Amino acid sequence: MSYKHDYDKILTRLVTILSRLNNGEALSIKELADEFNVSTRTIQRDLNERLISFPIYYEGKKWRMKKGFRLEKSTSIEDVLILEILEGFIESNRGKFSTKAKNLLSKLKNQEINPIYTKLNMEDFSEKLTDFQLLDIAIKNRQMIFCNYTFEGLKKSLKLKPLKIANYEGFWYLLAIDTKCEKLKKYYLKNISDIKISSESFEYDRSLDIKLENALSIWFDESAEPFEVRLFVSAKVAKYFKRKPISKSQKIEAIHEDGSLEISFMITHKMEIIPLVKYWIPHVKLISPSNIQEEIEEDLQLYLKEEAI
Repeated sequence: MSYKHDYDKILTRLVTILSRLNNGEALSIKELADEFNVSTRTIQRDLNERLISFPIYYEGKKWRMKKGFRLEKSTSIEDVLILEILEGFIESNRGKFSTKAKNLLSKLKNQEINPIYTKLNMEDFSEKLTDFQLLDIAIKNRQMIFCNYTFEGLKKSLKLKPLKIANYEGFWYLLAIDTKCEKLKKYYLKNISDIKISSESFEYDRSLDIKLENALSIWFDESAEPFEVRLFVSAKVAKYFKRKPISKSQKIEAIHEDGSLEISFMITHKMEIIPLVKYWIPHVKLISPSNIQEEIEEDLQLYLKEEAI
């Protein structure tokens, strides 16, 4: 029996039990064991461990769902867990968006306690919710927009083909094609104002989606040819690079006896890698390209001499 088959059987059983409890049924362990042809110990594990995050309780030799609790929009355990994770992201942010998002989640998931905590630092964009809505409409309908963009105190009028709203390192950007030069550019969302949706439509090149998936930061250059970088990662931090690869293109090129690694991945701009290496100093060193490593070393020399201040 394959692991996937076992998982499917467990998931089907849990969804069925949870759905029946959600519908107001009172379920006994013996009846459930007979129904699913499993041991009573398995059913006890289902109720005491696998469904522990749900407000179910044991009374009168039967299991029930707590009164007042309803899975209104989703009876899927997987969906509920996803909602809990999203709620964790929202809890780490503040502002009008957080309030609205939590209210929306409460309609989908009526649960008092969320056992999952996540930390994601994102800037508050409450004041830009209207702009988000306009951009969302324009992007979905492939309509051009007119807007003003302020950069270094100067405001200019733009006509753009909006492609994506993206978040890099907690900051929100609009990725759009400037119709004057037909080049993809990144615009800091809070600097955009006076958005008006045009009646003109445009075609969208889906190849951008792949480039975005491989981008490490807002510094990515969609017009540049990707090139390989290779890093040495010390044994002290190697586990983090194994747990969460830097990029989808990351490959482990070598594993040394002391546990250190050599990894490689593709980038399109040097600033996709320089901040990363500096963040992990002294546990990460750039093996290649050598010219970028030399630039990092020059920056460190400036820092030590306090000439950069």
